[in-house]
Amino acid sequence: MAMAQSPMSGQSLAVLSALLEARTGQQIASHRSTRVDTVLLPLMRERRMETLDQLVCAVLDGRDPQLAGRVIDALVNGETSFFRDPHVFEHILETVAEVERDGRRARIWSAGCSTGQEPLSLAMMFAERQQAHGTPVPEIIATDVSEAAIARARSGCYTQFEVQRGLPIRQMVRWFDGRPNNEWVVRPELLRHISFRQMNLTVDPAPCGSFDLVLCRNVMLYFAAEPKKRAFRTIASAMRPTGLLVLGAGETVIGQTDLFQLASVGRGVYQKSDVTDPPIGA
Repeated sequence: MAMAQSPMSGQSLAVLSALLEARTGQQIASHRSTRVDTVLLPLMRERRMETLDQLVCAVLDGRDPQLAGRVIDALVNGETSFFRDPHVFEHILETVAEVERDGRRARIWSAGCSTGQEPLSLAMMFAERQQAHGTPVPEIIATDVSEAAIARARSGCYTQFEVQRGLPIRQMVRWFDGRPNNEWVVRPELLRHISFRQMNLTVDPAPCGSFDLVLCRNVMLYFAAEPKKRAFRTIASAMRPTGLLVLGAGETVIGQTDLFQLASVGRGVYQKSDVTDPPIGA
Protein backbone atom coordinates (compact mmCIF):
# COMPACT_ATOMS: atom_id res chain seq x y z
CA MET A 1 0.00 0.00 0.00
CA ALA A 2 1.34 3.43 -0.93
CA MET A 3 2.51 5.64 1.89
CA ALA A 4 0.34 8.67 2.45
CA GLN A 5 2.09 12.01 2.50
CA SER A 6 1.79 13.50 5.95
CA PRO A 7 1.99 17.19 6.78
CA MET A 8 5.30 18.45 8.09
CA SER A 9 5.54 20.61 11.17
CA GLY A 10 6.80 24.15 10.84
CA GLN A 11 9.73 23.25 13.08
CA SER A 12 10.83 20.45 10.76
CA LEU A 13 10.59 22.74 7.74
CA ALA A 14 12.76 25.27 9.58
CA VAL A 15 15.36 22.57 10.30
CA LEU A 16 15.44 21.50 6.66
CA SER A 17 15.70 25.12 5.50
CA ALA A 18 18.60 25.77 7.85
CA LEU A 19 20.36 22.56 6.78
CA LEU A 20 19.97 23.38 3.08
CA GLU A 21 21.25 26.92 3.50
CA ALA A 22 24.19 25.84 5.66
CA ARG A 23 25.29 23.15 3.20
CA THR A 24 24.54 24.85 -0.13
CA GLY A 25 23.62 28.51 0.40
CA GLN A 26 20.20 27.82 -1.09
CA GLN A 27 16.86 28.53 0.53
CA ILE A 28 13.54 26.73 0.48
CA ALA A 29 11.43 29.44 -1.09
CA SER A 30 7.79 29.69 -0.07
CA HIS A 31 6.60 28.38 -3.44
CA ARG A 32 8.87 25.34 -3.07
CA SER A 33 7.89 24.39 0.48
CA THR A 34 4.85 22.46 -0.75
CA ARG A 35 7.03 20.08 -2.75
CA VAL A 36 9.40 19.22 0.09
CA ASP A 37 7.36 16.21 1.14
CA THR A 38 7.16 15.03 -2.49
CA VAL A 39 10.91 15.05 -3.12
CA LEU A 40 11.67 13.40 0.24
CA LEU A 41 9.00 10.70 -0.04
CA PRO A 42 11.27 8.14 -1.82
CA LEU A 43 13.85 8.48 0.94
CA MET A 44 11.15 8.07 3.58
CA ARG A 45 9.93 4.91 1.90
CA GLU A 46 13.45 3.52 1.76
CA ARG A 47 13.91 4.20 5.48
CA ARG A 48 10.39 2.95 6.31
CA MET A 49 9.42 6.22 7.89
CA GLU A 50 5.81 7.34 8.04
CA THR A 51 6.25 11.08 8.56
CA LEU A 52 8.63 13.79 7.48
CA ASP A 53 9.11 14.71 11.12
CA GLN A 54 10.61 11.23 11.65
CA LEU A 55 13.06 11.85 8.83
CA VAL A 56 14.11 15.20 10.28
CA CYS A 57 14.60 13.61 13.71
CA ALA A 58 16.83 10.96 12.14
CA VAL A 59 18.92 13.67 10.47
CA LEU A 60 19.32 15.51 13.77
CA ASP A 61 20.15 12.27 15.56
CA GLY A 62 23.32 12.00 13.48
CA ARG A 63 23.72 8.23 13.72
CA ASP A 64 23.65 7.97 9.93
CA PRO A 65 26.13 10.59 8.67
CA GLN A 66 25.10 10.03 5.04
CA LEU A 67 21.42 10.78 5.64
CA ALA A 68 21.81 14.57 5.76
CA GLY A 69 23.65 14.51 2.44
CA ARG A 70 20.91 12.47 0.82
CA VAL A 71 18.27 14.86 2.12
CA ILE A 72 20.24 17.77 0.66
CA ASP A 73 20.54 16.02 -2.71
CA ALA A 74 16.77 15.57 -2.77
CA LEU A 75 16.04 19.18 -1.82
CA VAL A 76 18.40 20.83 -4.29
CA ASN A 77 16.47 21.91 -7.35
CA GLY A 78 17.68 19.81 -10.30
CA GLU A 79 15.37 21.06 -13.05
CA THR A 80 17.24 20.90 -16.36
CA SER A 81 16.95 19.80 -19.97
CA PHE A 82 19.01 19.51 -23.14
CA PHE A 83 19.53 22.70 -25.18
CA ARG A 84 17.46 24.75 -22.75
CA ASP A 85 16.77 28.23 -24.18
CA PRO A 86 18.20 27.71 -27.71
CA HIS A 87 19.03 31.40 -28.20
CA VAL A 88 21.62 31.11 -25.41
CA PHE A 89 23.57 28.60 -27.47
CA GLU A 90 23.72 31.07 -30.36
CA HIS A 91 25.46 33.57 -28.04
CA ILE A 92 27.81 30.81 -26.91
CA LEU A 93 28.83 30.01 -30.49
CA GLU A 94 29.56 33.68 -31.17
CA THR A 95 31.60 34.07 -27.99
CA VAL A 96 33.70 30.98 -28.67
CA ALA A 97 34.31 32.07 -32.27
CA GLU A 98 35.69 35.40 -31.02
CA VAL A 99 38.04 33.60 -28.64
CA GLU A 100 39.28 31.36 -31.44
CA ARG A 101 39.96 34.36 -33.67
CA ASP A 102 42.43 35.42 -30.98
CA GLY A 103 44.19 32.09 -31.42
CA ARG A 104 43.02 30.51 -28.17
CA ARG A 105 40.97 27.46 -27.24
CA ALA A 106 37.93 28.65 -25.30
CA ARG A 107 37.21 27.60 -21.72
CA ILE A 108 33.61 27.22 -20.51
CA TRP A 109 32.34 26.64 -16.98
CA SER A 110 28.85 25.22 -16.48
CA ALA A 111 28.20 26.19 -12.85
CA GLY A 112 25.24 24.39 -11.33
CA CYS A 113 25.11 21.76 -14.08
CA SER A 114 22.72 19.43 -12.23
CA THR A 115 22.71 16.02 -13.96
CA GLY A 116 24.74 17.24 -16.92
CA GLN A 117 22.32 18.14 -19.70
CA GLU A 118 23.73 21.64 -20.18
CA PRO A 119 27.42 20.69 -20.55
CA LEU A 120 26.46 17.73 -22.73
CA SER A 121 24.50 20.08 -24.98
CA LEU A 122 27.63 22.22 -25.27
CA ALA A 123 29.79 19.19 -26.03
CA MET A 124 27.40 17.99 -28.74
CA MET A 125 27.24 21.41 -30.38
CA PHE A 126 31.01 21.85 -30.48
CA ALA A 127 31.84 18.24 -31.36
CA GLU A 128 29.56 18.52 -34.40
CA ARG A 129 31.14 21.84 -35.31
CA GLN A 130 34.57 20.20 -35.03
CA GLN A 131 33.50 17.42 -37.40
CA ALA A 132 32.18 19.96 -39.91
CA HIS A 133 34.89 22.63 -39.74
CA GLY A 134 37.85 21.19 -37.84
CA THR A 135 37.56 23.74 -35.02
CA PRO A 136 38.55 22.64 -31.51
CA VAL A 137 36.04 21.67 -28.85
CA PRO A 138 36.33 24.13 -25.94
CA GLU A 139 37.47 22.92 -22.55
CA ILE A 140 34.25 22.34 -20.58
CA ILE A 141 34.21 22.22 -16.77
CA ALA A 142 30.89 21.34 -15.13
CA THR A 143 30.17 21.63 -11.41
CA ASP A 144 27.24 21.12 -9.07
CA VAL A 145 26.73 21.14 -5.31
CA SER A 146 24.94 17.78 -5.40
CA GLU A 147 27.19 14.73 -5.29
CA ALA A 148 24.31 12.59 -6.55
CA ALA A 149 23.75 14.88 -9.54
CA ILE A 150 27.45 14.84 -10.45
CA ALA A 151 27.55 11.05 -10.17
CA ARG A 152 24.63 10.80 -12.59
CA ALA A 153 26.26 13.28 -14.96
CA ARG A 154 29.49 11.29 -14.99
CA SER A 155 27.57 8.10 -15.71
CA GLY A 156 25.97 9.69 -18.76
CA CYS A 157 22.84 7.60 -18.21
CA TYR A 158 19.42 9.14 -18.88
CA THR A 159 15.83 7.99 -19.04
CA GLN A 160 13.68 8.10 -22.15
CA PHE A 161 11.80 11.04 -20.63
CA GLU A 162 15.02 12.98 -20.02
CA VAL A 163 16.44 12.55 -23.52
CA GLN A 164 13.14 13.60 -25.05
CA ARG A 165 13.31 16.96 -23.26
CA GLY A 166 15.01 19.25 -25.76
CA LEU A 167 17.20 16.68 -27.51
CA PRO A 168 16.56 16.28 -31.26
CA ILE A 169 16.26 12.66 -32.44
CA ARG A 170 19.23 13.11 -34.78
CA GLN A 171 21.54 13.98 -31.90
CA MET A 172 20.08 11.32 -29.63
CA VAL A 173 20.91 8.64 -32.21
CA ARG A 174 24.34 10.14 -32.95
CA TRP A 175 25.57 10.55 -29.39
CA PHE A 176 23.64 8.06 -27.26
CA ASP A 177 23.36 4.27 -27.11
CA GLY A 178 20.07 2.68 -26.15
CA ARG A 179 19.92 0.35 -23.16
CA PRO A 180 17.20 -1.88 -21.67
CA ASN A 181 14.46 -0.29 -19.56
CA ASN A 182 14.26 2.76 -21.85
CA GLU A 183 17.64 4.15 -20.79
CA TRP A 184 20.12 6.00 -22.96
CA VAL A 185 23.86 6.29 -22.30
CA VAL A 186 26.16 9.02 -23.64
CA ARG A 187 28.94 7.70 -25.83
CA PRO A 188 32.45 8.00 -24.33
CA GLU A 189 33.77 10.12 -27.21
CA LEU A 190 31.34 12.87 -26.19
CA LEU A 191 31.61 12.48 -22.42
CA ARG A 192 35.40 12.84 -22.55
CA HIS A 193 35.04 16.51 -23.50
CA ILE A 194 33.63 17.36 -20.05
CA SER A 195 35.25 17.41 -16.62
CA PHE A 196 32.58 16.99 -13.90
CA ARG A 197 33.30 18.12 -10.33
CA GLN A 198 31.32 18.49 -7.12
CA MET A 199 31.54 22.09 -5.92
CA ASN A 200 29.68 24.51 -3.65
CA LEU A 201 29.68 27.93 -5.32
CA THR A 202 29.35 29.73 -2.00
CA VAL A 203 32.34 28.25 -0.17
CA ASP A 204 34.62 26.34 -2.55
CA PRO A 205 37.29 27.93 -4.75
CA ALA A 206 36.55 28.17 -8.44
CA PRO A 207 38.11 25.69 -10.87
CA CYS A 208 41.67 26.60 -11.82
CA GLY A 209 42.35 28.92 -14.72
CA SER A 210 40.34 31.70 -16.33
CA PHE A 211 37.12 31.19 -18.24
CA ASP A 212 35.83 32.90 -21.35
CA LEU A 213 32.26 31.93 -20.56
CA VAL A 214 30.42 30.96 -17.38
CA LEU A 215 26.90 29.55 -17.51
CA CYS A 216 25.13 29.80 -14.16
CA ARG A 217 21.50 29.56 -15.17
CA ASN A 218 18.62 29.30 -12.71
CA VAL A 219 20.98 28.77 -9.78
CA MET A 220 21.14 32.18 -8.10
CA LEU A 221 17.34 32.18 -7.78
CA TYR A 222 17.59 29.87 -4.78
CA PHE A 223 20.45 31.54 -2.89
CA ALA A 224 20.06 33.71 0.17
CA ALA A 225 21.51 37.22 -0.16
CA GLU A 226 24.96 36.67 1.39
CA PRO A 227 25.64 33.27 -0.24
CA LYS A 228 24.58 34.83 -3.55
CA LYS A 229 27.19 37.58 -3.15
CA ARG A 230 29.86 34.99 -2.39
CA ALA A 231 28.86 32.97 -5.44
CA PHE A 232 29.12 36.02 -7.70
CA ARG A 233 32.56 36.77 -6.27
CA THR A 234 33.70 33.22 -6.91
CA ILE A 235 32.51 33.40 -10.50
CA ALA A 236 34.07 36.82 -11.10
CA SER A 237 37.41 35.58 -9.76
CA ALA A 238 37.44 32.81 -12.37
CA MET A 239 36.61 34.89 -15.44
CA ARG A 240 38.89 36.51 -17.96
CA PRO A 241 38.53 40.31 -18.22
CA THR A 242 36.66 39.83 -21.50
CA GLY A 243 34.64 36.84 -20.26
CA LEU A 244 30.86 36.62 -20.19
CA LEU A 245 28.43 35.34 -17.57
CA VAL A 246 25.08 33.88 -18.65
CA LEU A 247 22.25 33.78 -16.10
CA GLY A 248 18.75 32.35 -16.38
CA ALA A 249 15.91 34.30 -17.98
CA GLY A 250 14.44 35.25 -14.60
CA GLU A 251 17.74 36.28 -13.00
CA THR A 252 19.69 39.53 -12.86
CA VAL A 253 22.77 41.04 -11.24
CA ILE A 254 20.97 44.33 -10.60
CA GLY A 255 20.78 44.90 -6.87
CA GLN A 256 22.68 41.65 -6.25
CA THR A 257 26.32 42.50 -7.02
CA ASP A 258 28.46 45.31 -8.43
CA LEU A 259 30.95 42.90 -9.98
CA PHE A 260 28.98 42.51 -13.23
CA GLN A 261 27.15 44.71 -15.67
CA LEU A 262 24.85 43.99 -18.60
CA ALA A 263 26.70 43.06 -21.78
CA SER A 264 25.61 44.30 -25.18
CA VAL A 265 25.24 40.86 -26.76
CA GLY A 266 21.84 39.90 -25.38
CA ARG A 267 19.45 39.55 -22.47
CA GLY A 268 20.75 37.65 -19.48
CA VAL A 269 24.40 38.02 -20.53
CA TYR A 270 26.79 39.97 -18.30
CA GLN A 271 30.40 41.11 -18.34
CA LYS A 272 32.72 42.02 -15.51
CA SER A 273 32.48 45.59 -14.30
CA ASP A 274 35.34 47.85 -13.24
CA VAL A 275 34.57 47.29 -9.56
CA THR A 276 37.55 45.83 -7.72
CA ASP A 277 36.94 42.23 -6.69
CA PRO A 278 37.98 41.76 -3.04
CA PRO A 279 39.66 38.53 -1.98
CA ILE A 280 37.23 35.62 -1.69
CA GLY A 281 37.91 35.21 2.01
CA ALA A 282 37.34 38.88 2.83
